Amino acid sequence: MLQPAESGLASPMLTTPCLVLDEERLRANLAGMRAHLDRLGVAFRPHLKTAKSIDVARLAMAAPSGSATVSTLREAEYFAEGGVRDMTYAVGIAPQKLDRVGAVRQRWGANLAVVLDSIEQADAVASWSQRAGDRLPALIEVDADGHRSGVKPGDTETLVAIGRALDAGAVLRGVLLHAGDSYGLSAPEALAEAAERERMAAVTAAETLRAAGLLCPVVSIGSTPTARYARDLTGVTEVRAGVFMFGDLFQAGVGSVAVDDIALSVLATVIGHRRDKGWIITDAGWMALSRDRGTARQAVDQGYGVVCDLTGRPYRDLIVADANQEHGILALRPGSGAELPDLPAGARVRILPNHACATGAQHDRYHVLDAAGRIGAVWPRINGW
Repeated sequence: MLQPAESGLASPMLTTPCLVLDEERLRANLAGMRAHLDRLGVAFRPHLKTAKSIDVARLAMAAPSGSATVSTLREAEYFAEGGVRDMTYAVGIAPQKLDRVGAVRQRWGANLAVVLDSIEQADAVASWSQRAGDRLPALIEVDADGHRSGVKPGDTETLVAIGRALDAGAVLRGVLLHAGDSYGLSAPEALAEAAERERMAAVTAAETLRAAGLLCPVVSIGSTPTARYARDLTGVTEVRAGVFMFGDLFQAGVGSVAVDDIALSVLATVIGHRRDKGWIITDAGWMALSRDRGTARQAVDQGYGVVCDLTGRPYRDLIVADANQEHGILALRPGSGAELPDLPAGARVRILPNHACATGAQHDRYHVLDAAGRIGAVWPRINGW
C-alpha cells in the first residue's frame, strides 16, 4: 500500500496502465439507483458482472449475504466464498455445469438459482435435482424485445411446459428478462417505453404461469437503461442492473448516466509524441482499455476513450483515437478547434472507458480513489468463467 505522501495518481510508485475507481462516484451512483427503485417499490438485485469484486459487492448489496446477480460460475464461487448466499446465475444453464452449480450450493450453503428457456434444459435441471437430492431453483428466461434469448411472453404452451417440467423435480422460482434492445436507444421517452414493454412482457409471462396453477414468486427484470427510465414497475418483484454503478461512455451515449457519473478510468502515462500528426502516445493500448468500440455506432464516436486530467475533468475534444496492443494514440476529434494540451513525456492522464465491463476485464485490481484524490485502497477483482 502506498504511503499517504506517495498515494496520488502522479506518484511514481503507481505503475501504469492501471484501473482507477472513484469511490465517491461509485457510492453516488448506487445511492441514486436505490432511491429510484425504492420509489417504485421493487427490490434491487445488483448485477456483479462488471464489478467482479467482493469490496464493490458489499457496497452494492443490501446485506453482506446478498442478494446478487452473477454472469459466470467463477463469479458465483468467488462471491459465495466471500459470504454472498443469495445469487442468480443469469446466463442460460448448460447441463454440464449443473454439478458445479450444485457444488456452490453444497460447499457454501448458497441459494444459487439458474436460468433457462427450453424444455430440454428444464428436464435436465429436474433430473439433476432428483439425482442430487437438491431441488434446484430455476427462472424461465422470457424474451423482452427479440434481442437475445428467451421464451416469447405470449407463448403459453412453452412457458407452461417448461414450468411443469421443472416441477417434476426442481423448483420454478419465476421469470427473468433483460431488455437488451434498450442499449440501442437514447431518447428518454423511447427508453421509458422500452422499460414499460419489458415490464409488460414480464407480467404477462408470470400471469400465464400462475393461470396454469404454477407458482411464480419472482418477476425479475434488468438492464441499466430500463432500470433508469422505468416509471411504473407494478407486478415486478426485483430489478437487476450493474454497469450503472461504474458508468461508461456507451451508457452516457444512451443517456443512462452522465459523463460526470463515470467512476471508472484507466490511468496512463505519456511516453512520446508525433507532433507532425498531432498525436500524443501513452502506455495504455487496447490491452489496458479493451478493443470495445461500441460508441462508434452512437451519435458521438468516443474512439477508444475520452482523455481526462488527473482530477477526472475531460480535456476538450481529446480522445484515444487509435490503439495498438500497448500504445494508445491521443488526438483531437476530427474538425475540432481545440488545442492539443501540453502533455510532456511522463505526464499522466485518465481515460474514461467505452465499456466498463470490457475495460475492467483487462485488470486484476481497482486502485480506489478517495475524496482527497489519493489512492485509499486497492480492491482485488477476478476474471474467468
